[in-house]
Amino acid sequence: MKLDSKIYVAGHSGMVGSAIVRRLHQLGYKNIVTKTSKELNLIRQDEVEKFFEEERPEFVFLAAAKVGGIYANDTFPAEFIYNNLMIEANVIHNAYKYKVKKLLFLGSSCIYPKMAAQPIKEEYLLTGPLESTNEAYAMAKLSGIALCKFYRKQFGCNFISVMPTNLYGINDNFDLKTSHVLPALIRKFHEAKINGDQQVVIWGTGKPKREFLFVDDLADACVHLMKNYNNEMHVNVGTGKDLEIGKLANIIKDVVGYDGDIINDLTKPDGTPRKLLDVSLLKSTGWTSSTNLKEGIEKVYHWYVSQYHK
Repeated sequence: MKLDSKIYVAGHSGMVGSAIVRRLHQLGYKNIVTKTSKELNLIRQDEVEKFFEEERPEFVFLAAAKVGGIYANDTFPAEFIYNNLMIEANVIHNAYKYKVKKLLFLGSSCIYPKMAAQPIKEEYLLTGPLESTNEAYAMAKLSGIALCKFYRKQFGCNFISVMPTNLYGINDNFDLKTSHVLPALIRKFHEAKINGDQQVVIWGTGKPKREFLFVDDLADACVHLMKNYNNEMHVNVGTGKDLEIGKLANIIKDVVGYDGDIINDLTKPDGTPRKLLDVSLLKSTGWTSSTNLKEGIEKVYHWYVSQYHK
């Protein structure tokens, strides 16, 4: 992938896609193609084919997807499976048809079996039942990985897949109903600080462990893999480290500068006790994450405050 190669980033306005565009610009790539959903509806087969016929990108980062939290996944499963299947099928098929040199597909660690052994190795995929609340999304993402695998097998396409862990970063979702735990805690502590609240309530015991990756690190890993990895096996992308949600809450409390108390609501569920990726394969390619958790949270909090005041 040369600095003047034509690169299409699908989903450039989302947290992951915008981070990939940001990283490509930082590295000096000049010929980056992006389209908003109004300019190009990836669910429409005719629009996607016309785009590839006209633009002829050489490299594709497929970060476009319909995403959401537990409530959205469980309430709108038909939309999650249909939209994501259509996006993946249209982009991957036309990448083959119009001879894209290489495509990178973004999966998600939430599509591993619900009770997978820890840390989760790449080969654990499809070895057990999925989490029921996001089954529709997971099945669509599994299909995306399969598309890359079988277009490689039948047509020799250099299509690869990556499996990121829990992400956070600039352009994250801070809606308390639909966001994930880290951005939700940032918002909770910030609003408690502004409002002078004496306590912040977090769900469950705070004992479950989670792994968190700064999205700009993911973007760097994606560019690295696009340049250096060409195998069929999908690649886990994470830090290889996790921590208890209670400890995460205390880090965010410190970053925000909130001096009240943290209260555990024991009537709420803890969820899966642990979800940690094995990143041995990624490390073997020569890449490790570089942003420590507190540093990443500080960057996100500064960005959130600037957007909040706007």
